[in-house]
Amino acid sequence: MRLKTSLPKEPKHSELVSCVAWTTSEELYSCSDDHQILRWNLLSDETSSLAKLPNDIYATDIHFFPGTGGKAKQSQSDVFVLTSTDGKFHLISKSGRVEKSVDAHRGAVLSGRWSYDGTAMATAGEDGQVKIWSRSGMLRSTLASTGSAVYSICWSPDSDQVLITNGKQLIIKSLQANAKPLQWKAHDGVILKVDWNPVNNLILSGGEDCKYRVWDSYGRQLYSCHPHDYPIVSVAWAPDGELFAVGSFNTLRLCDKSGWSYALEKPNTGSIFHIAWSGDGTQVAGACGNGHVIFSHVIERRLEWKNFEVVVTSIKSINVRNVTNDAKEKLEFRDRIIKTALSYDHLVVATASQCYVYSTKNWNTPMIFDLKEGTVTLIVLAEKHFGIVDAAGLHLYTYEGRLISSPKFAGMRPDTLSSLTLSICADTVAIRDKTDEKLVHLFEANTGKPLESKPLSHKLEVMEVALDQQGPAADRHLAIVDKNRDLYLATVRNFGKPAKIVKLGNMVTSFAWNDTTNVLVALQDGKFTMWYYPNAVYVDKDQLPFHVKDVSDFGKNPTIVDFIGTRVTIRRADGALIGTTVSPYPAMMHELVGSKRWEDAVRLCRFVKDNALWSCLATMAAYDKELGTAEIAYAALDAVDKVQYIQHIKELPLKDVRNAEMALFCGNPQDAEGILLQASLTFRAILMNIELYNWDRALELAVKYKTHVDTVLAYRQQFLDSFEKKETNKRFLQYSQGVDVNWESIQAKIEMEYQKERGGK
Repeated sequence: MRLKTSLPKEPKHSELVSCVAWTTSEELYSCSDDHQILRWNLLSDETSSLAKLPNDIYATDIHFFPGTGGKAKQSQSDVFVLTSTDGKFHLISKSGRVEKSVDAHRGAVLSGRWSYDGTAMATAGEDGQVKIWSRSGMLRSTLASTGSAVYSICWSPDSDQVLITNGKQLIIKSLQANAKPLQWKAHDGVILKVDWNPVNNLILSGGEDCKYRVWDSYGRQLYSCHPHDYPIVSVAWAPDGELFAVGSFNTLRLCDKSGWSYALEKPNTGSIFHIAWSGDGTQVAGACGNGHVIFSHVIERRLEWKNFEVVVTSIKSINVRNVTNDAKEKLEFRDRIIKTALSYDHLVVATASQCYVYSTKNWNTPMIFDLKEGTVTLIVLAEKHFGIVDAAGLHLYTYEGRLISSPKFAGMRPDTLSSLTLSICADTVAIRDKTDEKLVHLFEANTGKPLESKPLSHKLEVMEVALDQQGPAADRHLAIVDKNRDLYLATVRNFGKPAKIVKLGNMVTSFAWNDTTNVLVALQDGKFTMWYYPNAVYVDKDQLPFHVKDVSDFGKNPTIVDFIGTRVTIRRADGALIGTTVSPYPAMMHELVGSKRWEDAVRLCRFVKDNALWSCLATMAAYDKELGTAEIAYAALDAVDKVQYIQHIKELPLKDVRNAEMALFCGNPQDAEGILLQASLTFRAILMNIELYNWDRALELAVKYKTHVDTVLAYRQQFLDSFEKKETNKRFLQYSQGVDVNWESIQAKIEMEYQKERGGK
C-alpha cells in the first residue's frame, strides 16, 4: 500500500495553508494566512474562492458539522466552524456566509471540534481553557483550565469525553462534573496534535519530540515511532480506523493502525500543518507551509485469498492474478474505488456509485447494482451473501446482487461498525451495540428480524465478535472477546432460553474461525491455540480438544489476518505477513462427522493416534448421541467412568430416556428434565433430581404431578439417616406428616414404572 500524491505546479494560496476539511469525497475547503477560503473540486479539477476573511483574522482550524445521513439534519451539516487568532470562532455556511461569530477565548482559538453526535462543540485556546458550546454557539461550560496553551482537542467515540493536550501531557476529561480526569505523560516535547478514532477507540498523538505514538483509551502506549528529523505537526485517523496519516516538514507518512509505516512521501511542501481524510477513506489532503494543498490517494491495497491476489493499482483499476497458472486480469471502473473484499470465491468492489460482484471463475461479467449511499465504510463476506455498511446502515445482498435484508436496532451507529464488531454467516448476523457494549444483537440473515426478544448480554464490555461459518443454523455459535481479553463461546439460537456462555480461554489478543469448518484459532498469552471442536465446552469440558504451539517466531503483538483451509496468516508488529499451517485432521474429522461416517472417523483416529483427535471424536459423538462411537473414543482415552456410563445409557429401553441421560452426561440437567417431562416420563424426571440431590425440585415435581411423593420422602429420609441428620426443610416436614412411607410399596411402584418402560420400548 502506498500514497499517490499530486501537487499543482503553482500554489493556489499566497501564504501558508493552516487547515483543510472535506465536505464530500470530491470537495475540499482550505484556509490560509492570505485570508482566503478556497473550494477545491476534484472531479472538475477547479478551485474557486468561497470567502475572504477580514485582514485581522487568521484561521487556525476548520471542522464541518458531522453528517448524519438523515434529512432532518442535512441543512445543519452544511455549516462548519472556523477558529481564528482573534479569539473567536465563526459558524460559516457552505455558501461562505458567516452565520455567527462568538468571542470564545483570550488570545487565539487553536482548535474547534464538533462532537460525533453533533450535539455539542469544543474549543481550545491559547489561554489554556477548553470550552463546550451548544450547536448554535451558546456557551455551556468551561471544561478545563490548564496552565499552558491547548494546541489540539478531540472527542471520544461516545461524545462524553474530550481529549486535551497540555504541554507534554494528555488529559481525558469527562463532561460529567464529578468524574476524575485521566492524565499521563505522553511525549518528551510539547504535544501539537491528537486524534481519537470512533471505530477502533485508539488515540494518536504527535509532538515536538519528533515522534508519533498510538495509545488505547486508558492511556497505555501501543506504539512509539523512531524520532523523525522534524516535529510531528499533524496526525489524522482514516474514518474506518485501519490507517492513519502523519505530517511533518516535507514529510507525509501512511501508517497501519498498529503503528508501522506503509509508505513515506517526501514532497516539497514545507510543514504539513493539518491533515484531513475524505469520508470514504481513500484520499488524504494536507495543508502545507508553502501555500500548497497536497492531495494523496491510497493505492496498491492488496488482498489475498487462496490462489488469488488482488491489487488496487490506481484510483479506478484493479489487477487480479491467479498464482497457480499466472493468469492475469485487469478490471477497470468508471468511478473511484472505495472498498474491496475477497473471499468465498467472490470479489466485491464498491465504488462511489456502484457495487461490482465478481466470481473468481469468471472475471468478465460482474453483477452490478447501484448504491443508494455513496460512501461504503465496510464490506463483510459470508458463504451465501455479503454485507455492505454505509451511512444508512447494514444491507445484506446475495452474490447475484439481490437485496435480502437490512438488520436494524434502536441506537445503531453504522459509522462505528468494523470487522471486529460485525459478523455475518450463512443464516445469522451479529452486531455489537455501541451504546451498551455488553450487548450483542443477533438477527436472522434472510429476514433481518431479531432472533430473540432481547439481545445477547455479556457480563463485561464486548470487544470482538465472530460467528462460526459452517453447520446447521440450530448449532450456530458466537465467539466473544471481552474487555478482559477473555474468549467465550455463546449459543445463538436459544428459543426463549437464556444463552449458554462458556469461557474458552484468557489473554486472547486475536482469534479467527476457519472458513470451511468450525475450528477456532487464537493467539493467547504468547501461545498459538487451535480448538478442534469448540462446541465440546457444552458436552464435556474435560475433553475439550485443542493444540498449543509456541509463537515466539511471530514477535511481539502478532494478529491473525485469516484462517483459510489449513493455513493461518499472521501479521507481525512490524507489518510482515507470516503463514503457519495447522493439522488437516480436525477438518477431515468435521467432514466425516458432518456426513455421519462414524466408522471412517474412528479409523482416522486410529491412524493418527492423537489424543486431541480422539477427544474431538468423543465429544462430537456424545453431542450427536452416537453412543457406540462415543464409547470407542472414550475407551481410547482411558475414560473408564464415561465408558461405563455410556454402557448404562445404551441399556436403557426408551429413546427419550437415553436422550435425557445423554443431556445429563453433557452437563445439562435442565434439558434432560425437559426431555423427560415432554415424553410424560414424570417418574424418571423425579428420580433424576433425587440422584442429583436436587430435593426441592424432586418434591415440587412429585406434588405437581401427584405421583411418587412418598418415593421422594423415603429417599430423602434415607439420605438424612446416612448422615445422621434431622429434617429441617419446612416443605418436607409438611408432607411427611400426611404421607406414609412404606419401602415395600415404593419398590413395587418403581418396578411397575420400569416394566411400563420396557413394555413401551
